[in-house]
Amino acid sequence: MDQETEKNLKTDDLKKKAKRYEAIKLIVGITESVLSFVVLLLFLLGGYSVQLRDYVQGITANPYWQFLLYSAILGAGLSVITVPFSFFSGFYLEHRYGLSNQTIFGWLWEKTKTFLVGLVVILPVALIFYFLLLHYPKTWWLWISIVLFIVSVILGRIAPQVILPLFYKFEPIDNPELKERMERLAKNANFRLQGVYRFNMSKDTKKANAAFTGMGKSKRIIIGDTLLENYSVDEIEAVFAHEVGHYWHKHLHKLLIWGTVETFVGFYLVALLYQWLLGLMGFHSPADLAALPLITLILTIYTLIVSPISNTLSRHCERQADRYAVEHSSDPLALATALEKLSAQNLTDAEPHPLVEFLFHSHPSVQSRVRMVREFVEKERMEMAKDK
Repeated sequence: MDQETEKNLKTDDLKKKAKRYEAIKLIVGITESVLSFVVLLLFLLGGYSVQLRDYVQGITANPYWQFLLYSAILGAGLSVITVPFSFFSGFYLEHRYGLSNQTIFGWLWEKTKTFLVGLVVILPVALIFYFLLLHYPKTWWLWISIVLFIVSVILGRIAPQVILPLFYKFEPIDNPELKERMERLAKNANFRLQGVYRFNMSKDTKKANAAFTGMGKSKRIIIGDTLLENYSVDEIEAVFAHEVGHYWHKHLHKLLIWGTVETFVGFYLVALLYQWLLGLMGFHSPADLAALPLITLILTIYTLIVSPISNTLSRHCERQADRYAVEHSSDPLALATALEKLSAQNLTDAEPHPLVEFLFHSHPSVQSRVRMVREFVEKERMEMAKDK
């Protein structure tokens, strides 16, 4: 067997492995969502929600303590379903496919930190939500949408400096050549670079990634050590240029606007349907604890409907950022090789079914992105040849 044939066989095996890996993760995710939805629906229709409401009302007369107790007990019950799925997908499957560096204790600690951080953020928002239901039963949807917008902006500002360091160690990039290229790209895009940081992604995974994070003065680009240590300077520059492209095209602001519209419209529609269903199901107040699962169920359906639209917008933004990277990188083809290496390293299905891509993927397929890069470079070469 010659080297080329052996290489092709290895590539085919890797593609099949990636397809199996992503198919399992997708099936697990869908199964978890459907099962959680059905259990919550049965909990509501079977009268168990009323029983839980009556139980917590027998413990305390304070409506906010009642709300917290009801939510905690229901959340604990649902976690019996979700935690096994999370363990299978986030720990077992990652180890089975050789992608994780975590011990079981490391995984549990990261999950605990995630839960605690989420609790700090969600608890005050949840209490405000219930306050609005109690005191503004007609317009609660408007005020909670405003609250969520404010919270999302605050999180966008503080995440790079407050939240992310709880999970990873960040250090400035110290490669002089790479730093010079990054500063040039940032200057060309009028991007006031607050910093380019490497983070110890390898403590958890063998995967590689980079991201544009933060808003305003806190914006920065972060690059995983797994990417910095395994990719050429040209490839890292291309990945960085892709992230700068997001800034140049103002994708963060556009996605924030879309997310805000999605939230306001969603809660308005949820409020209308919720108010209609309350009477049909025998509930008399929007703040009735036993009726609250209805809001979650309606929101789940709404999210299912609008997610493909959000993903379509996200894929459009990714294509624009790819184009920017190709046009501004030292080596235009470096993005293609970087994407192919990332696909192999992360076990990404490079050719997902079009329907799967439309419904679930926030990024275009790797195959289509690589094809776009190569076609653009070829077109540029042909135009240069004509000019000569």
